[in-house]
Amino acid sequence: MPVTNATIRAVNELTARWAQASDPAAGDGTVFSAAGVWPLLAFLADGADGPARTELADAVGLPAGGAAGAARELLGAMGTMRGLDSALGLWTKRTLQLRERWEAGLPAEAHGVLTGDPAADKAALDAWAAKRTGGLIGEMPVAPAKDTEMVLASALAMRTNWLRRFWDFPMTPETGPWNDRVLIGLHRRSELLDRVGVADTPEGHVTELRVLGDNAIDVHLLLGEEGMSRGQVLRAGVDVLVRRLPVVSGPQLPYGEVGPGLRVVKMRSERPLPPTLDVTTPAFDLRAHHDLLALHRVCGLTTARDVGRGHFPGISGFPLAVGSARQSTTAQFGAVGFRAAAVTAFGFPAGGVPHLRWVTTSIRAAFDRPFGFLALHRHTRLVLAAGWVSDPEPYREDEEIY
Repeated sequence: MPVTNATIRAVNELTARWAQASDPAAGDGTVFSAAGVWPLLAFLADGADGPARTELADAVGLPAGGAAGAARELLGAMGTMRGLDSALGLWTKRTLQLRERWEAGLPAEAHGVLTGDPAADKAALDAWAAKRTGGLIGEMPVAPAKDTEMVLASALAMRTNWLRRFWDFPMTPETGPWNDRVLIGLHRRSELLDRVGVADTPEGHVTELRVLGDNAIDVHLLLGEEGMSRGQVLRAGVDVLVRRLPVVSGPQLPYGEVGPGLRVVKMRSERPLPPTLDVTTPAFDLRAHHDLLALHRVCGLTTARDVGRGHFPGISGFPLAVGSARQSTTAQFGAVGFRAAAVTAFGFPAGGVPHLRWVTTSIRAAFDRPFGFLALHRHTRLVLAAGWVSDPEPYREDEEIY
């Protein structure tokens, strides 16, 4: 069964809220995956009661009674997407009895056992994370303890090669926070002007560049006006996806400085030439770790984190609370492609000057200061990962560039 538009919107809305949850002025580089968190929250909402159920349903963006079905639908859809590997894992102590209805809603192969030996359990969970992400993430973000009754986790790994590769060069920005650095610059030229556009938001203009992968996993680069926050830029990118914001596409742009990092110029040539889009951006390699309990309002975990009582009678008759919730993520953007991974886990304790006759148009897009990105599935517009680039890769002549 294909994933519904309502589920896609709910996951992408969690992406936007997460992006806006940090300090509005924060500019540190990061990468995160709401698509890795959302199914877990949905399964928890289905098994929760009281205020925890209400808060989780609000975070999921769907009624709690239908959340588990939507999570199964989403996991099924992600399982069919080329270039994306996804998995759900559940581990419980042998003495923990789960509600048959709730357990039956999880993938049959998902259920493992916690032995109660923290070292042995950690080794097993770490091996699962490494296997499910192709080695991109080698460790489960939560460590089981003796009193851990249950661990619920998800893993995502995505890989794509660009339809048109970039070429690397030493990039030295002339202005901005990177002007004293030599970076791995990536450049390419194409005739596809509609790959770039400018969105008009209440906070300012945002330039969007779409970099298409060969398996329908694309990356959208987002450069906002100077002074716009990380959250504002990433929210704009999500709003563009759902067509909430108008975008002026490349072929309709006027001449001049038309958006952040974007110029449209007339160029004279000796012969007729098609219009071109020149793109320059730095390569990046990001890693981040997120404490989801610090984002408890965004994730609907405010009540569920109270270990003084149980909140999930629909999961087990034994009282359970969320004792830990973390995500580890990575993203690499290089000359030939993009790869990213996320592992999310919840731990549950008890409680020359020739004659130039012709004129052509050239659009020049330069991402030469901090910018955002969304990695998404082209056909469904599901955002799989999002992030902010503040510390791109330095240029080293002896280093191979992915």
